This record gives sequence, structure tokens and C-alpha cells, in this order.
Amino acid sequence: MTETPKKPRILVKETIRKYLEAAGYPVDDQGTSSEESVDYPDYSKAVGERVASKQADLGIAVCGSGIGISIAANKVPGIRAALAHDVMTARLAREHNDANVLALGGRIVTAEAAIEMVQTFLATTYLGGRHQRRLDKIGQIERDSHR
Repeated sequence: MTETPKKPRILVKETIRKYLEAAGYPVDDQGTSSEESVDYPDYSKAVGERVASKQADLGIAVCGSGIGISIAANKVPGIRAALAHDVMTARLAREHNDANVLALGGRIVTAEAAIEMVQTFLATTYLGGRHQRRLDKIGQIERDSHR
């Protein structure tokens, strides 16, 4: 059997940080700078707590697939972390769900796609209307589970 070549590591987090800084956004980077494996729940908690406490308006969380970090971030009360795979899901996360954390998979999306999703997430506003009823129900589930 032939060995499959290892895919190159794409530094999505660094690319996003540099883009945001160049675009004039204040950045509070809670992530690791290491190439070593880390425990993503620690970082998702840090991002979630800063957003929930209004120290930050929105958060961006990145792990290998984006799945684990979004699950962990959603454990922080008040966080609506949405895993996006493309521009449409990033837009809908804000429009329909008023997501306050965008989760991305650093091994799933290219750096260029990540930047497009971040741009869309930041530029999109919540539509409200029929979506608010659903967010209210999500909030009730959260309140009921923390009793």
C-alpha cells in the first residue's frame, strides 16, 4: 500500500487574526500559538466567556474540524456558536440565529474561505422577526437546564 501524503497544515487562525487586525478590528486572541495539540474546550470557554460577559461583541473559534470547539462554546450560557462551512452558513448563522460565535474547522476550510466567512459573519445582521420566537425558545431551554 502506498502511504497517503500528509496534508499541509493551514494556519487559518493566524490568517484570520492578521486579516482582522489589518481591517482595523480590535483582536483579543485567546488561542494557542503552538503547533502542539491542545485541548480546545479551554479556548472555547475563554472565547465564550468573553462574549457572554460583553467583553467582546462576537467571537471566532477555530479547531481542526470546528465541531468540538462549537460544542464546547455552546456550553457557555448566552453563547450561540455556529459551525460554518461556507459563506452561506456563516450568513445564515447571523441572520437567522443571531450567532455570537463563528466556529470554523482549520483542517476543513482554506484560509481564503475562512476570511470570506469571517467577512460575511461580521457584515451580516440578525433579521429578527420569526427567528426571535425560536431564539426565545432556545433561551428557555438554556434557562431550564441551568436550574
